[in-house]
This record gives sequence, C-alpha cells and structure tokens, in this order.
Amino acid sequence: MSSMIKGLVIALLLVTGVTASADHDIQIYTTDNSDGKITGESVEKVFTEAGFVISGNNDMNAPFKSKFKEVNHKMYRLFTFHQKELLLELVKVSPQAALFAPLSSSIYMKTGSNDISISTLTVDGMAKITGIPADNKHMIEYGILIKETIAKAFPKGHFDEVPFKPLPAESELVKSFTYEMEVESEDEIEDELDGLETELEGSVETVGFVIAGFNKLGEDFAEAGYDKYDFFDAYSICKLPVIFEVAKRHPEAGALAPCTFYLYKEKGSDEVQLAYPSVYNWFSSLAIEDEASVKVLKDAEKIMLEVINEVTE
Repeated sequence: MSSMIKGLVIALLLVTGVTASADHDIQIYTTDNSDGKITGESVEKVFTEAGFVISGNNDMNAPFKSKFKEVNHKMYRLFTFHQKELLLELVKVSPQAALFAPLSSSIYMKTGSNDISISTLTVDGMAKITGIPADNKHMIEYGILIKETIAKAFPKGHFDEVPFKPLPAESELVKSFTYEMEVESEDEIEDELDGLETELEGSVETVGFVIAGFNKLGEDFAEAGYDKYDFFDAYSICKLPVIFEVAKRHPEAGALAPCTFYLYKEKGSDEVQLAYPSVYNWFSSLAIEDEASVKVLKDAEKIMLEVINEVTE
C-alpha cells in the first residue's frame, strides 16, 4: 500500500475512532458485555442496516454440546456476511474476491469473562488470499465499512493487540480446479450445473462437511448489469470437528470458517473454475502450530481434495 493511501486510511479510521493493529491478517475487536445486550441478533441487525447481506449467524455451542458433550467458550457464533456492490467491484478485479462471499467471523465470549469479541480478516489478510492489492480503492472502502460497522455493533469497544504475527505460508493459499462443461444451450448449462452441484453437495455432506450457506452471486451480478458469467455460485462449507478443535486455542479462527467454495463459468467458455482457500491460510494467518489443530485441518483438507477431484474428473 502506498504511503499516501495508507496515510489516508489511517486518518479516516482515526476520525471514526476505529483503529486496528497493522501487519496482521486477523483483527479482533472487544467490548464489555456484562449487561448481555450484545447478542447474535443485535449484531446481525447492525450489519443489515449497514447494507450487508447476512448468510449465516449460527450459535455453535448448540451443535458442539450435542456432538462433543462440551463447549469451549461461554458464547461461540459463526457469523458470515458480504456487501454486494463492493463484492462486485472486487470480482471485476479478480474472481478470487468471491472467496470472501461471504466473509467469515467468529463472535465469542470466553468462559469466566464478560467481554465479547469479534474476529475478522483485515484488508491485508484478504489481499494475501485473493491477490487483489490492499491499496485497491474498493478493498480500502470494504475495510473501512467493516470496521465502522463492527464499532457500531460492539459499542465502546477497541481493537485488541493481536498476540501473534502471521507465519510464512508453507504452501498455496488457494486450491483451484477446472471442470470441462460441454454444452450448447442455456438449458444444457443449467442441467449440467444442477448435476454438478447435486453431486458436489452430496459428496461433501457424505464425508462430514456441512453446507452452512449458499449465494448465487451471478444473479446479483446480472441484476447489477454485469453479465459476464453464465453462473457464479458460492458455498460456505465447514466441518464441525475442525472448528471445535481449532477454536479451543484459537477462538479467532472463525475469521476463516466456514470457508467459501466457489464455482463459475464465463459466457463463451467451456471451463468451470472452482476454488477454495486452503488450510495453509489458517496456519499462516492464525499462526497455528499446535499438533491437534494442524492434524484436524490437514485431515479435513485431504478429504475435501479427494471429493473435488472425484467430482471434477
């Protein structure tokens, strides 16, 4: 990011009273919630009023208690959202912007504390995964909107000093695949897509993944007058044992869970492009090194790769 633009961003954030630590992929915002007024519902209301589409707002303690007979935190929610207009502008720069359609976050209260926190990716964290420069004007606008909305949803709060630095990425941050779609009409495209997605959904659910959300981004793009794609769909996918295990030590991991899996086809092309952010984002951005978290993440990715390769072969 150029020094002039970075200075502008810092000035804007100081004016709004919204600041965060630099040089991190993750940001954590915390405030006191002794009166219990901040809830999943209150946060969703503020984000909706700010123009975000909410695709998930899930109390994870309920399924954790049901499946594992215990919970890690007093409150633990996975909250997913995106802003349609800004997303479209970013997709015009790179389709990989859809890896954050939706953006993920965790809202949590640790046992024994009345503080409530929300974790999200920073603009630098999004840039690192998508390849879109952090000084892109729409990335900057997105980052400011997210920070301002967090501050409204969590009044009298502050950004924490993140207690870790990102680690170097050990492998590719995005897993990409190509599927050949041999069709001659729009009806055939729709039928082929239905078959592909039915097989994909059935396969990931069979091996224990949960489809936590689904966004037909291509329809939003077309409504906005951007008709580049025959389709552009995005799934939110997670695996309960993964987030349960990782969140024990890293409650901020919700900034990367659930992950977004997208597939799209440009008009005039026979190729369907598919991608999702790899677990190496977790290891790098969250500085995850503990054996239990690394194992459960790598095991999940191995299964996911097997499923996608089978579906697209």
